[in-house]
Parts: sequence; C-alpha cells; structure tokens
Amino acid sequence: MIDLMMPVKSLLDLSGKTAIVTGGAVGIGYGIALRLAEAGAQVVIANRTESEANNAARELASKGFKALAITTDISVEEQVKSLVEQTARACGSIDILVNNAGVYPSIPLRQMSLADFDKVIKINLEGVFLCTKYVSEQMIKQGKGGKIINITSIDALHPSMIGLAHYDASKHGVWGFTKNIALELAPHRIWVNAIAPGGILTPGVQKSQQVAPMPSNIDTQKAIQEFLTRIPMGRMGETDDIGKVALFLASDMSSYMTGTQVVVDGGVLLK
Repeated sequence: MIDLMMPVKSLLDLSGKTAIVTGGAVGIGYGIALRLAEAGAQVVIANRTESEANNAARELASKGFKALAITTDISVEEQVKSLVEQTARACGSIDILVNNAGVYPSIPLRQMSLADFDKVIKINLEGVFLCTKYVSEQMIKQGKGGKIINITSIDALHPSMIGLAHYDASKHGVWGFTKNIALELAPHRIWVNAIAPGGILTPGVQKSQQVAPMPSNIDTQKAIQEFLTRIPMGRMGETDDIGKVALFLASDMSSYMTGTQVVVDGGVLLK
C-alpha cells in the first residue's frame, strides 16, 4: 500500500542527520554539501587542503547551515579513522557518506609512470574503500542504517577521452565496489548507490584543460568542442545538477534503491 501520509517536504528532510562529503570544499563536492545542508543535514567537509575546507564550512555557516571542516587525506588510513572518530564525537552520529574526492590528471599511457597510476588509484579507489569501511562500521554500531553515495563517472561505463586510463580504471573499480558493498551492507539497512557525472564544469576541470600534457597531435580545445557536440542537451553540467541527485539518494525519496548507478550526463552516453 502506498503511504501518502509523508509529504514530499518530509521525504527530503535531513534534519538531525550528519553527512560527510569528501572533497566537499569545491566543485561537485561543494554543490553536494550545499544541497544536503539546505535539507537540514549537518555537513562535514572532509578536504585535503585545510584552507579550502575551512572556507567552505564558513560559507555554509554564513548561509545559516550547520557545517564542520576536518582536514583529511582520504588515501591515508589513519586520517580516515580520525575523520570518522572526530565526526562521531562532534556530531553524535554519521548518517550519510558521500565519497566524492578524486583526481583526474590527463596523462597519455606512454607518458604515464607507475607512480602516476598508483596516485590516482590510491585516492580514487582506495580512498573510497577506506572511507566506506570505517564509516560503515560506525553506521553499523549506531544501528539505524545509513546512506553511502559514491561519485563515479560516465568513464565507469565508457571512456570519454585519451589520457584518462588510470582514472577510468579507478572509476570502473568504484562502480564494482559499490555493487558488492551494497549487497554486504543491505542487512544493516545501509543503502549504497553511485552517481556517474558526465561533463561538469568545475574549477578543477577548467584547470586540467589548461595544463593537460596531451600529445602534440591532439588539440585539447578541439577535443572539448567535440565533446560538447556529443551532449544532446547542448551544455556542460553544473555542480548543482549532481547536488540535486545526491540529495535524492541521501533522502527517503530513494528508500528502495541500493546498488544502483544514476547517470547524470545530459545524454552523452546515448551517443
């Protein structure tokens, strides 16, 4: 029977919940943090750069939202443990985890070193593992379930451009990890889903476009324009396009979803 007693406003209400957003200080991460905070969650900005984390937390607080900054390198196990301990102590519980932090240096295979490959895997995949492991342990201890949202990419389904082999490997890994952990954590009422963004215009993307060491025979700007022609909606995505989907997955609107990947790409994969 459909329960119509809970209005939409209540379904989207995150009041009393605490959300950790890794890489939450800028770009997609901040867009997600802003929407979760607007819905009433206390948001913990877990960011490697202390100044960026503090600035983001202050900006959220200036809007009347609850926010806390905790400097964290998610590729370092002890720092992830500390993030979970500090959050649980300061906020009382952890109810939502958004594994957003990631790097995407563009390096063609013949120029890529083992260190380059390892760095991307360590942050993008091992970091997701570490955060999920220790946050889920805390959620299980609390005994009231939770939501874990992993930010993958359309590259978890189809490559977007040359130079991202290490990134694509990491994002395929996160998608596989998401499905398996969804099975394992379901008995604890912890739902695990993913969002696969397409081209989202963020400061990080703009910077990578400027400094990407592409081969001399590849015109970066031309590649970008060609990518735009592949977007049926005719535009790059905005950070809030991901923030709104993250809010959906973090809320009771997605109460019967786990192990799913939501593609938010303006229709790119249709082509």
